[in-house]
Amino acid sequence: MTPFAWLLGLLLPACGAIGAHGLAVPPPLDVAHLSRPASHNTALAAPAGFRPAPDIVTPRYSVPAARLYAAIRAVAAAQPRTWPSAAYPDRLQADWVVRSAVFNFPDLVTAAIAPDGEGAATLVLYSRSFYGYGDLGVNRQRVAA
Repeated sequence: MTPFAWLLGLLLPACGAIGAHGLAVPPPLDVAHLSRPASHNTALAAPAGFRPAPDIVTPRYSVPAARLYAAIRAVAAAQPRTWPSAAYPDRLQADWVVRSAVFNFPDLVTAAIAPDGEGAATLVLYSRSFYGYGDLGVNRQRVAA
């Protein structure tokens, strides 16, 4: 943790924590009823036709849902400053806390996989900032990656 993050943690407690600590474990997200805030600090990647409209359209993956779930968890584990927060394997859903490099701001990322026919699956990624109104495009860059 940087000295900036430590100082900022005096005002914004979650910035003074390490990894996923300092934030409550998120409950499963009902992606079928997702409601985005008016603030500019979220990004959504989802299949075409998803509501609310996604920032990035994800394809239909020609792999079983369980395999896509495992692949997404492996990709997330390889990302910098990313820590697992919750996993709901029965729902094929997982959450991670991603922290900014300098100020240690926490963002929450949720991945939800859904079977889509025989041997195929869809992916919803929802990244949102814990603090602030804007995010300088970081959440969109994250779901695009």
